[in-house]
Amino acid sequence: MAAARRTRMSPDERRQQLVALGVAALADRPLEAVTVEDLAAQAGVSPGLVHYYFGNRQGLHSAIVRTARDAMLHATQPRPELPPRERLRDTLDRFVEFVHDHDATFYSLVRGAASGDEEVRTTVQHARDVLAGHLRDAFQEIGVADGPLLEVALHAWISFAEQALVEAATDPQITASDLADFLERSALGVLAALHPVAQPH
Repeated sequence: MAAARRTRMSPDERRQQLVALGVAALADRPLEAVTVEDLAAQAGVSPGLVHYYFGNRQGLHSAIVRTARDAMLHATQPRPELPPRERLRDTLDRFVEFVHDHDATFYSLVRGAASGDEEVRTTVQHARDVLAGHLRDAFQEIGVADGPLLEVALHAWISFAEQALVEAATDPQITASDLADFLERSALGVLAALHPVAQPH
């Protein structure tokens, strides 16, 4: 690939450009295959400048994962004006939509949980904790008491949902609506196990 023509940018703009290129690269390669040299060539800058902004390859990868994580969390931010059951379904619909639109990015985030880079793992775990917190809020509004079993159930469901999304989101035989239905039923099954009287009728 020919190097891009270098455009004068402020330091913040250049850094944002490099991170955006890194996130876009996840569409056709895993995070560990995103290199300083490739991004430098795409941006029309020297590899040394990329190192200047991010320190090293690990710093670049951490910035890419943080940006991808923030995009996912923004896309799935619950709407507080909705009742808890409706809020849960609305969030799941947008979660499925995000994964359909950014499946490689989401897969890179899921893979990041097993990364050898501690900062990447911490970034991914933060996303899981935020998503578990959204579910916790809805469950507690419905009537589930806080406690260690709730935490086990929340994080177990997050892992289950991640795998379901990775397996099904790009399968043309599974519609977005069917996948959201499946995830909603599984979440309500967890709710029923924690708080039987809250089972849907």
